[in-house]
Amino acid sequence: MATVAQVLNSKSDHTIFTIADTASVYEAIAMMAEKYIGALIVTHGEEIVGIVTERDYARKVVLMDRVSRQTPVREIMTSQVRFVRPDQTTDDCMALMTERRMRHLPVIDGEKLVGMISIGDLVKNIISEQQFTIHQLEGYIRGEHV
Repeated sequence: MATVAQVLNSKSDHTIFTIADTASVYEAIAMMAEKYIGALIVTHGEEIVGIVTERDYARKVVLMDRVSRQTPVREIMTSQVRFVRPDQTTDDCMALMTERRMRHLPVIDGEKLVGMISIGDLVKNIISEQQFTIHQLEGYIRGEHV
């Protein structure tokens, strides 16, 4: 079973995308579209104050008939951010994401934001682990030393 650190290391892009809490929702959605991501860490200065996701946009802007260019991110962000540590397992993350119906988890090492993992990252890791296991079992069945 992999750790969060291993999942982060397997990602091709280690960039952490953040946005100020005073930025407009439009700016946040534009950044997510440009970077092909579904969530941004929201900051106030150097402090992490929340997370904003495409789901927040759909539920708190579109469905509430707000204007995205005039609505600051702080009004729609989720302020109680759930974090994971690099030494936690992918099973821990899957359980948390399933229980809390979340798709993104920021990764904190001590007090420092070191990454973000998504449900897609975890699924990719699970598939990779399963393919490795299948390869090992096939070799065992054929009598090969893998």
